[in-house]
Amino acid sequence: MKEIIKIALKEFEYKLPGSLIADFPLTDRDSSKLLIYQDGNIHDDLFFHLPSYLPQHSTIVLNNTQVIEARLFFQKPTGGVIEIFILEPLHEQNIGEVMFQTQKIRWKCFIGGASKWRPKELLLKTFIIQNVFVELKARYIEKHIDHFIIEFEWDSFHTFAEVLKTAGEIPLPPYIKRKAIEKDVITYQTIFAEKKGSVAAPTAALHFTNGVFITLNEKNIYTSYVTLHVGAGTFKPIKTPDIVSHKMHAENFSVTATNLNKILTAEPILAGGTTSLRTLESLHWLGVKLIKNNFFDNTLQQWEAYDLQNSVIKFKESLQALQQYMQKKKKDELFCRTSLLIVPGYQFKSADALITNFHQPRSTLLLLVAAFIGKDWIKVYDHALKNNYRFLSYGDSSLLWRKD
Repeated sequence: MKEIIKIALKEFEYKLPGSLIADFPLTDRDSSKLLIYQDGNIHDDLFFHLPSYLPQHSTIVLNNTQVIEARLFFQKPTGGVIEIFILEPLHEQNIGEVMFQTQKIRWKCFIGGASKWRPKELLLKTFIIQNVFVELKARYIEKHIDHFIIEFEWDSFHTFAEVLKTAGEIPLPPYIKRKAIEKDVITYQTIFAEKKGSVAAPTAALHFTNGVFITLNEKNIYTSYVTLHVGAGTFKPIKTPDIVSHKMHAENFSVTATNLNKILTAEPILAGGTTSLRTLESLHWLGVKLIKNNFFDNTLQQWEAYDLQNSVIKFKESLQALQQYMQKKKKDELFCRTSLLIVPGYQFKSADALITNFHQPRSTLLLLVAAFIGKDWIKVYDHALKNNYRFLSYGDSSLLWRKD
C-alpha cells in the first residue's frame, strides 16, 4: 500500500475541452478513430482495422452485460417530478435472476428531487405492456449515506425487466448533457449485449460490429465473454484528498464454465474494456484466495489485491483452481462481487493489451490506464487531444499494449 499512498492525484488531471466530449455516437460504430500505443510509439487508424493490429490466435475478452432502462420518472399529484435511478438489488447478488422477479422488489437507488418525497410516501406510474394495463408503485423506504432504499410493486406478472423496458429510460452518463432519445436504446448498447443488469454501458465494446467480428474470425482471433454489471459509481469522480480515502463502488460479475475454459487456454489475452480487465484481474485474485485459504470467497475488496501481490501464483494456475472448484460444486457459472481499484503500482496478471475509450480527468478509469501503460498515458492523451479524438462514452477508441 505504500506506493498507493504516494500517488499525487493532481498528476492525473488534464484539461478536457467540452468540444471533444462526444454527445452522440458516429453513424457507423466501427468508423471511430483508433489510437494504437505499443512500445512507446503511437499510431492512428480507424477501429474497423483493429484486427490487423492483433496477433493470430489471440483472444479478446468482452463484457456481455446489457444496459437496463434504469431511469424512472414519477409525477407527484402536486405536479413535482421525482427521478429514480436504480443501482442494484437490495439483497440478491445474481442480478440476472432479479430481473425476472415479478410483483415486488427492493432496490438501492439515487433520487432526483428527494426533498420533495416523504419517507413511506407512495408514487404511482401507469403504462401498458403487451395490451395489459400496469400500475407501478414506488415507496420510499429509507435513506442511507450514498443511496436510498426504494420498494417497487406492480399489479401484473410481468418481470421487472419488462417493467423497466416499458416504463424506464436508458441512463446516459452525466457528462452527456442531453436527454436520451430513441436511438440511444440501440447505440448505447453493445451488439452482443446479453445479460441485463448494467446502468452504464461497457463503452469500449460499443465500437464492435458484425464486420469486425467477421474479420477477427478470418484472422483466427477468438472471443470470450465475462459479465460485469457496470454501476453508476464508474462515473464517480475522485474528490478525496488522496486515493486511499476514495471508496470504490462494488459491482457484480460472473463467468460461465465455458468462457473460463476459453480464457484458460488463451494467449495472448486482450481485455475489451476496463470492465473486462477488472473482471479478469478479480478472477485471478479470487483464485489466489481459494488456493491460499482452501475455500471460495466470492468477494474481492478494494485494496485486497495489493495485500496479495507478493503471491507467486500465476494467472492460469489461479483460474485452474476456480475451474476445479466449479467442477467439484457442479456450477455452470460463478457469481462474484468486486470493488477492485486499479491504480499505478498495481501488478497486472491477465491481459497483455487493453481496448478502451478516453476517460475523464482524475477518474478511477484514468488511473487504471496509467497503471497499465505507465506515465506514457500522458503522451497518449496529449496525442488524442491534439488530434481531435472524441472522448468518453460515445467517443473514439484506443489499443494499448501493456508496459511492464
